[in-house]
Amino acid sequence: MPRDPLANPAPLIRRVYSYVAYRIGDGPDAEDVTSEVFERALRYRSSYDERRGQPLHWLLGIARRCVDDALSGRARAPRLEPTEIEWEGDPGGNVIRRVTLAAAIRGLDERGRDLLALRYGADLTARQIGELLGMKTNAVEVALHRTLTRLRGELGEAAGDTRRSAEDPAPGTSPY
Repeated sequence: MPRDPLANPAPLIRRVYSYVAYRIGDGPDAEDVTSEVFERALRYRSSYDERRGQPLHWLLGIARRCVDDALSGRARAPRLEPTEIEWEGDPGGNVIRRVTLAAAIRGLDERGRDLLALRYGADLTARQIGELLGMKTNAVEVALHRTLTRLRGELGEAAGDTRRSAEDPAPGTSPY
């Protein structure tokens, strides 16, 4: 008798939600998409083949399609909810960092955003991502490295712009 892929749903729900939230932002939209993932999984539970991968990989495949469906036809960026921000030190600095990071991630291509969501949202290893996407582990590692390099470049440019604007006085004013 085949193993039930949804026998232990709690950790699966958390990881799928994290992936979805990483892609479309936390909140009701991510909850709706996560619900859609599990609704489809329940509907097609009999199609799960444990020889093809772990239940998480199967669910993340469904989640990728649900995210694509949710994003199709509407250009949308992840929303940052003020209640989700942990206020340590300077709250303004935290908000600026989160907004800057969200903008930099939006500037990546679809593949880069998906790789980051699988790695850091779903907490998959490069090997697991490779299995899910049909890629070699090394290719995933290289793609992640390049994506992170582009992201760091975007963040570095944004930080440079912020520093310049803070250092330069407004036009027509004196710094003294």
